[in-house]
Formats: sequence, C-alpha cells, structure tokens
Amino acid sequence: MQAKTPDCARCPYKISERLCRTPDGKSPDFCPTRHMSDLVEQSLEEYDHSPGILEFAQQASIQEGEGYRNRELGYENVRGAKTRIEEIMEFATKMNYHRLGLAFCLGLRQEAKIVGKLFSSVGFDMVSVVCKAGRIPKERLGLDRAQQIDASEPESMCNPILQAMVLNKAETEFNVLLGLCVGHDSLFFKYAQAPCTVLAVKDRVLGHNPLAAVYNLDSYYRSLKRFQTRTTP
Repeated sequence: MQAKTPDCARCPYKISERLCRTPDGKSPDFCPTRHMSDLVEQSLEEYDHSPGILEFAQQASIQEGEGYRNRELGYENVRGAKTRIEEIMEFATKMNYHRLGLAFCLGLRQEAKIVGKLFSSVGFDMVSVVCKAGRIPKERLGLDRAQQIDASEPESMCNPILQAMVLNKAETEFNVLLGLCVGHDSLFFKYAQAPCTVLAVKDRVLGHNPLAAVYNLDSYYRSLKRFQTRTTP
C-alpha cells in the first residue's frame, strides 16, 4: 500500500510520543519518517558528501541549542534566550563569514539602516541593496498603471533578481533578507548564490508580524477561513 502524502502539520501525537522524536514513537499513515526511509538516507548523503554542508548543518544545530536556556532542567523547562538578530550574528561568526549581504525593501529602509549599522559595528563587512535598485518601470513586467500602487506616474518595480545579482557580484558569504514582498523573496532565493536567512518578513497590516493573524485565526481573523482559492476550470 502506497504511503499517503506527508502532512506533518496534522500529526495528532504529542511531541514526546512522535516517531520523529523517539525510536518507539507513534506515527500516522502520512508520516515521512515512517514511510520515506529512502529519502532520509538520500538526505544524509548530502550532509556527508556535499562540500560545506555538514559544517553548515552542525553550526546551525549548535546555534539552535544555544537559543535556549535552562536546558539542564529538561525539555519542558527550556526558555528562549536569544533574539533572531543575535542568532544571525552568532551563526555568521560561527561560520567565519565576514561579508554579509542585506537585501531589503524600500519600505523598511529605516530598519535596514539600523541593521546594517549594527552588523558593521560588530565587524561584518556589509553590502546592502534595496528592492527598487535599477529603477526599472513596472511596465517592463507588462503591468499597466492601474496595477501600480500609485497610478498617477511611472513606478519602479521591485527587482529581487537584480538584488541577488548585486550581492553575488559582491561575493557575499551570507545574505540576510529584510521585508521583501511575497514572491519577490522567492525570486531572490532562486538567484542568490550565497546561503540566505530571513531577519523579518513583510506584513503591511500587522507591523511585520504575520503570526498575529495565525494566533487570532479563531477570533479577529476568522474571515481568513472563508478564503477561496482560484480554481482552474
């Protein structure tokens, strides 16, 4: 019988009871740990044989552990110890990265200025590039004025491919994304040559805290549950 499509988000078991956490754990019929041992082994091959991947994974896992305090008291007692921006700086240091790239949205230019100044002040060589770099009008993408934010005059498009190319040319070792739009961030990831992480994502309504809608899905944002996706006839 063929295993069902993985859907770990629907796993019904407690963390301590899950097969992905303990050898004798429980697993639903869509569990990839249970049904995809071939891919598990294939992933381990990448850690063992792809240059630099093992060290990257090691340092990421070390950083994960160091992000908590009270570890000596057991899993149920751990508490968060470090902010995201601290962890980014610490991880980059662990990896001995010196030149960091900052790809940011024009709408978060003040935040980018602060972040860039902070990173520089602790010794990183910073390269930053804004989303509107290149000043290419949105008409180049085939958009008309009605599809712009401001229809009264030509409007520069966000150009995440250019952002990635600028940082590639600067030979950044690690890129930090700050507030790129949905989809634009995807293109940046696709074209960037250096490893990337995200400091913050854009949410124009919730002050760049998109999980607020998730936390309030059964109350103030219950209307999201009536969202209808477009279907192809």
